[in-house]
Amino acid sequence: MLDFQAIIDKYYGDNPELREVLMIHSRQVADRALRIVDRHPEWQADRQFIEEAAMLHDIGIIFCDAPKIHCHGPHKYIEHGYLGAELLRREGLERHALVAERHTGTGITIEQVEREELPIPERDYCPQSLEEKIICYADKFYSKSHLGEEVALSKVKANIWRYGHDAIVRWQELVRLCGENL
Repeated sequence: MLDFQAIIDKYYGDNPELREVLMIHSRQVADRALRIVDRHPEWQADRQFIEEAAMLHDIGIIFCDAPKIHCHGPHKYIEHGYLGAELLRREGLERHALVAERHTGTGITIEQVEREELPIPERDYCPQSLEEKIICYADKFYSKSHLGEEVALSKVKANIWRYGHDAIVRWQELVRLCGENL
């Protein structure tokens, strides 16, 4: 079993405010993802991996500039996924890195990266594996700026609509997969 807490402490030990934001948000995401998995034993999803990856999915926020949540790094927030993935790859955690890289929004297509000239490497960032999709879905219900609260479904949908039709289609697929009565 991976000691995700040790990895978080390694990178966030000197920033207790940001560590708390990361821990609370990630625990909320992990708990929701685990509830979904527990309702679907037929999926044979990797429960331990889901908890680990959910706890580490936002590890890259430390590199970004988002003062409201105690992030004071040099990068844009949209970069936190691939930056976190690079960190996790250095730790030898490729599968966990893919979750970090692919959890933003409902995924980011290479066409979106190019069209919007996003400051991230040109590749596809859409969740592929079952575990990636579950964590991506669960993440949409918890904000790092309103810790402890669940984001209302209407607000989740409104947030996703900002990214266009393709994002909504991906969201609907995640809702169908995760099977929650929304």
